Amino acid sequence: MIIEQVTAQLQQELSLALMAANNAHKAATDDQSVAETQYDTLAIEQSYLAEGQSRRVDEIKYAIQRLHSFPLEALETKLKVAVGAVVQLEKDIDKQQWFFLAPVAGGYRCKLTLANNNILNIVVITPESPLGNALVGKELDDEVNMHIAEKHITDFITAVF
Repeated sequence: MIIEQVTAQLQQELSLALMAANNAHKAATDDQSVAETQYDTLAIEQSYLAEGQSRRVDEIKYAIQRLHSFPLEALETKLKVAVGAVVQLEKDIDKQQWFFLAPVAGGYRCKLTLANNNILNIVVITPESPLGNALVGKELDDEVNMHIAEKHITDFITAVF
């Protein structure tokens, strides 16, 4: 299932982020980081890095928590695109590219194998993304218009489940 695959990716990223945050914290508090002059900013820079790494850890933990608490009824087949929907656009049919609209974890990718052994390539998007925003509330065969990187893109929804 999509949520389990994305959660597993987030768990791996969390392990790496925790290690990076711990290393940054150690570096910020290490005796070697003590300023030797008023212009020596190594300790300050290390503390900013440690703070950023800690924020990233919190963001990943939040995403994992949101996916774990994702209501199963949100994954039921829908007539309109909403969080939990899997959508395909006309231009992506040949590539078997699909989009999963989730509350978090935009940009993650996974594959879903169907009962007939077809493999769907899935990209997670959020309602805050340009594509996610354009899709919310749309239905099968609706036209989707969006602006990405100063380009106007028009496509059609060919499948929603």
